[in-house]
Amino acid sequence: MSRKIRMGMVGGGPGAFIGNVHRMAARLDGEIDLVCGAFSSSPEKSKQAGKELYLPEDRVYGSFQEMIEKESALPADVRMDCVSIVTPNHLHFLPAKLALENGFHVICDKPMTRTLEEALELEELTEKSGLIFALTHTYTGYPMVKQARDMVSAGTIGDVRKIYVEYPQGWLTEKVEDTDSKQAGWRVDPSKSGIAGAMGDIGTHAENLAEYITGQKISELCADLNTVVKSRVLDDDGAVLLRFDGGASGILTASQVAAGEENSLAIRIYGTKAGLEWHQMEPNSLVVKWLNKPMEIYRTGVGALSEGATAHTRVPAGHPEGYLEAFANLYRNFAKTIQARLAGQEPDPQYLDFPTVSDGVRGMKFLYKVVESGKSDVKWTSFNN
Repeated sequence: MSRKIRMGMVGGGPGAFIGNVHRMAARLDGEIDLVCGAFSSSPEKSKQAGKELYLPEDRVYGSFQEMIEKESALPADVRMDCVSIVTPNHLHFLPAKLALENGFHVICDKPMTRTLEEALELEELTEKSGLIFALTHTYTGYPMVKQARDMVSAGTIGDVRKIYVEYPQGWLTEKVEDTDSKQAGWRVDPSKSGIAGAMGDIGTHAENLAEYITGQKISELCADLNTVVKSRVLDDDGAVLLRFDGGASGILTASQVAAGEENSLAIRIYGTKAGLEWHQMEPNSLVVKWLNKPMEIYRTGVGALSEGATAHTRVPAGHPEGYLEAFANLYRNFAKTIQARLAGQEPDPQYLDFPTVSDGVRGMKFLYKVVESGKSDVKWTSFNN
């Protein structure tokens, strides 16, 4: 019999932003219950968060180690099924590793880890355990992104030749890490963020989106990374020339010093018959630019859309769907896949449509190759070496 999935959370306590987004997304479809958590490295703050979330005191833990140990000892019909990890990058690996080693499925914020070595270890653990590992590359959850992917897959726009993907933000235009900004503080710190700044934070979203929609994988790249704000250590701006294994070429840009920009992720894909254009800040529209006929605009919920777009559309046309709904699509698919596993059934293929541990590894390889290329005098760097 199908039931709700019981979820534990690591991180997302007082002062955190993304933790509450994960919680809202997880509960939107009524498929997941948050039953426990270790919400902060401070036991007192974790208890405070648990109280605010109305969790029983004995299911709020002072550390992720304690949570996994004590949840593992609970009866099977009580303990959590999965762990949601919503901490800064450097705190993803250890809770994910421990969860997998103790039989818990994992859904983790991106980038998956702080280092490539950690990512590869999680991929190996996931494969050995047979458990489900999801990564929250949120933008793949939008219906019109799925419409674009399905049109490319069906050959509607012909052979893909050119890919432009950009993600400009402006929130680090000034040195806000010198204020009390918790969000800025860890993102510009290599010991917490990893080897990349803007490329790790938002460039990986652009990389993932380009590969997801086109089905082509990056094979070579040539990168230019910049640190614009004086005395900042990690990159806050960069551009990457791309070559893909399906023959397309492309350009990826990511910047957090684009003054006035919010979250302006956008992608343009050009084939031999047509081009596609999608903007995250206007997510319900997909522009199709035909070679030999007038331009069309596809809208979420309107007309005969692809199976993937329809399966991930929640409300009637004209009712805007956005970031939380896209996020929730990932959590719903993750939960439905676990439910099928518990029932001994094969999940609906649409529910398998979420980023996995392998996408996390590709994201980390992308960062390492971008940094390598940015430091090198060699024009092109192979992605696969």
